[in-house]
Amino acid sequence: MTATEQLQTAPPRAARVATWLYFGLNGFAVGMWVVHIPSIEQKTGITHSTLGLLLLVLGGAAFIGMQVAGPLVDKLGQRRLVPAAGILLGIALFGPGLATNWWTLGLTLILVGFGNGSIDVGMNAQAVVVERGYPRPIMAAFHAMWSIGGAIAAVIGAATLKGGVPTEVTLGLSGLVCIAIALAASRFLLEATISEEDADEETPREKPPAKLVWALGGLAFGLMLAEGVANDWAALHFRDILGTSVSTAAFAYGAFAVAMTVGRFLTDRVAAVVGPAAIVRWGAAMAAVGLTLVIVVPWVPVALVGWAIFGLGLAGGVPQLFTAAGNLDPRSSGALMARVVGLGYVGLLAGPALIGGLAHWMPLNIAFILPVVLCVLTFFGGPVLKSRR
Repeated sequence: MTATEQLQTAPPRAARVATWLYFGLNGFAVGMWVVHIPSIEQKTGITHSTLGLLLLVLGGAAFIGMQVAGPLVDKLGQRRLVPAAGILLGIALFGPGLATNWWTLGLTLILVGFGNGSIDVGMNAQAVVVERGYPRPIMAAFHAMWSIGGAIAAVIGAATLKGGVPTEVTLGLSGLVCIAIALAASRFLLEATISEEDADEETPREKPPAKLVWALGGLAFGLMLAEGVANDWAALHFRDILGTSVSTAAFAYGAFAVAMTVGRFLTDRVAAVVGPAAIVRWGAAMAAVGLTLVIVVPWVPVALVGWAIFGLGLAGGVPQLFTAAGNLDPRSSGALMARVVGLGYVGLLAGPALIGGLAHWMPLNIAFILPVVLCVLTFFGGPVLKSRR
């Protein structure tokens, strides 16, 4: 493929809106699945332990999807891969509602996971390309749109469940919405603009150091592990450690999620001033302070503030790491991003499980020391982003 064939094919503003839609699509699809997990569990007659194993299958399929999609982004182009992944995820969303037992649910979750992992890498790679057309960072706002999509799914899912709408109908219609968005937004995507020198396969080039790629992946692992801990354990911390009601416990995760979403909308403008390394470092430091408050102060208002500070601190770090990975090498940005995103996703999955294991040996709040330590390590490892600026 020549450099002239790789020119951008849509205005940056239109591509920015289209990429917002893909992030929202992804968050919406995942959110619709999560909201309907209890009803699907009941319909299929599986136990909690079986569901846990199937969720691991979903996570494994997502990781494989990321590793497959990365090289395909570089070979086929983003205007082909991203819509295809969105359509695949929309089709996959039909499956869980139609499953009748553990093995049919497992098969559908393989497809859901693969589609989710594929679009995750593809849309982040597209976000990096769109960001190159702007004089300031815009990556974090894309990630905020993922959260907005999940919030919309939670509202719609709650309404349809309360109204008695069959799960297969809700998920089927949601899948059609995802397919429609993927098709409608596809024409506005960009392809990476690559210089003649980079496009020439015969031109020697310096590959990004493997240590740098692993360092970015390691930082993503630590930050997303911390995020996974909040997703699965914030409400349980309020209920089991602070002794609150279930309804009050929900505010713990709510404070975290709202603060993270708001933080991602604010991060880009701050990053334009202080740089990505500062966002990662001082965001991690803020997150460590917030979670430390949660650990040491057994008072609900302070703990609520702690979870909010934790979410605000984690808001901007991962988008900066994904941007750095996507800009390491224009000719293999998809493959490089797949490694970093994949390692981050492993952390997201591993965090809740590790905390659950530690909670068998110590109080839950003491187990939270693990993500605090990882946030501190991220603070010291953050300067690695300066090496490629």
